Order: sequence, then structure tokens, then C-alpha cells
Amino acid sequence: MLLSGRAWLLLCGLYNHCAALRHSEFAPPTVNISLDEQPEVRWKPLSLSFDPDYLKNASAQVIDSTVPRWVHQAVKPIVLALEKYIPQPYAGEIRGIAEHVGGSLSDAIILNFAYEVSAFCTSIVTQDQNGNVYHGRNLDYPHPVLRNLTINVNFFKKGKVAYQGTSFAGYVGLWTGQSPNKFSVSGDQRGSEHWWNWWKNWVSAFLFRRSPVSWLMRETLENAEDFLDAVSRLSKVPIITGVYYIVGGVQAGEGMVITRDRTGPADLWPLEPVTGGWYRVETNYDHWQPPPKRDYRRIVASKALNATGQDHINMDTLYQVLSLFPVCNGITVYTTIMSAAAPEKYNTLVRPQGCLPEDQDLIDY
Repeated sequence: MLLSGRAWLLLCGLYNHCAALRHSEFAPPTVNISLDEQPEVRWKPLSLSFDPDYLKNASAQVIDSTVPRWVHQAVKPIVLALEKYIPQPYAGEIRGIAEHVGGSLSDAIILNFAYEVSAFCTSIVTQDQNGNVYHGRNLDYPHPVLRNLTINVNFFKKGKVAYQGTSFAGYVGLWTGQSPNKFSVSGDQRGSEHWWNWWKNWVSAFLFRRSPVSWLMRETLENAEDFLDAVSRLSKVPIITGVYYIVGGVQAGEGMVITRDRTGPADLWPLEPVTGGWYRVETNYDHWQPPPKRDYRRIVASKALNATGQDHINMDTLYQVLSLFPVCNGITVYTTIMSAAAPEKYNTLVRPQGCLPEDQDLIDY
């Protein structure tokens, strides 16, 4: 299929723009975690990659900017009392991180739950004309320090990589990951959670024994057999808050956006390449509703994908789409491109300064 002049201009502009961007971007450090070790010692490699004092100070910044100080002080004794309600292996891993890296156990617990309520992201799952499935995501957080805490994590079991993902130092959950030759998954926050709603997540986690959304992602990456099994687990297991799970498989047609309520699925939105649905774009709003006028990430991403075309979509062009403002914006921490059928191509780049509107003046939407 021949591309229109407009499409060629778009692709060429994106290519040149992204090539320039990559000069400033960098790959995060990789940490290898052995699941064959006890949870309390698994994350000891963090102390080899990060200065403990820096980690403590950076973690304090995240907590102070997410949880009001008076709430932080008020919940400290509650957190310690509720530690017994945190399931394994997460209780042991969080305790081990606090011991190896330093800092209080209560802060380590608060930090892990702070990341559960403020992930404004864009995820895209696509399929090319040959049936190859590609999955990309931007993770947006309003904490600049996280760019220096981003890590790639390889989780080993019996000497082999069982699954891998991208996370933050001190955080045991995953918002981005893939199980090699099985499926990939990313999570986007659903709607807007405010700090005064923090208690809803705590009640769901501790009293109703519901899983944090990032823990369910990690458990699914470790235990699901294939794409369909992953979709089933991510759809049905009770979680602490609403979320979008975006899943990519290894076979043609294996792509899905799962819109979640706390107790189950609100909607399943699969790839439908036969009828033209060769991509799905999910930001932080239900796909069947128009996004707020102030947030046009979905519109820009969809226009760029349409201009790229199914016959030109690949890992590079998907990265280029994810580099457009405001799909990539001032609080974008990192971009990951992955394809579970080609696990060796898993690639995360940290965006040191995010993306600014003036970066995109070549492309007029």
C-alpha cells in the first residue's frame, strides 16, 4: 500500500524527531532478582546499584509529594500494625528492602502503596499485517526523581528469566512487563484518584484482602500460561482500585484492553484486525467515553497510528508515536516497547526531561 504525502511527512518528521530525542534518553540499570531465594534477601542487589542514602531521600520525596505529612504521620503506627495482612512474598520483600537499603519499614510500606494511586499513562497494543503484535507504553508520574530510580528487573527462576519488567527502586510491584514468548502487560490508572481517597485502597488491600493492581500484574506474569490465561486472571481477581490492563500476546489477534472495577471486568476491548481494529489506545479514561477536552493524548496517538498505517507499524514506529506530545509529556518518566514473541527486544528508555510541546512543532494536528 502506498502512503499518502501527508503520511510520509508524518513518518519522516517522527523519525528525525525521535532520532534527536534518543541522544538524551538512557537505558535504566538492570537488576537481577532470584525468585529461588527467600523474599527477605531477593532485593539485596538494589544496594549494589543505588546509594542507600540517595534511595532514602528519593523515597521521602515521593512520599511527601503523594501523601500529606499529617496523613503520613497518622498512618505510621497503623501501617506497622497491618503489616501482618500483607501477603507473601511481598511482606518479606518489602521488609528486606527496608533492611538492605535502609529506612523505616513503615515508609517502605507507604511508598509501595503510594505508587498505586498516581500512574497517568498511555498504552498501545498493535498488530502488523503479518500478525506480529507490538506493545508500547509511556509511564507518567508527577515525581521527577523517579527518572533516577527507574530500573529494568529480570526475575529468575531455576536459572532462567521467568519474566521481566520495568519498575522503581524500592517498589516490589510492576506496571510494565512481559513473560517471554507468552504475553506482555501494562497498567494504566483508571480515572482520577485523589489523596483523600487513599483509605479506600487500604481498606480494599487489608480488610477485603484485595490485591494492589501492580501485584496482580506481577503474579500474572509469573503464573499465567499464555495470553488467554493472563486475560482471565487480570479480569477476575479482585483488586484495590480500578485500572486498565493492556495485554499483548504472541499470536495474531492477541491484544486486549481490560477495563477493571475493583471486583471484576467492566469491559473487554480486543484487537479486531479483520474489521480494522489493528490497534487499541488506552490512556486513563474509558474508551467508549470521550476523554476530557484538556487531555488529547488518545486523539494524537490514534491520528499518528492511522497515518503510520498497519503495513508500517513496528517497534520503531510505535516508539515514534509514543514520542509525540502530549502522548509523551512533561511528566513522562519512561517509554517501553516490547513484543512477547521477541522477548530479547524488550526496551525501556528513560525520558530525562519528558517531552515538551515545542518539540513537536514539525507535526501539526
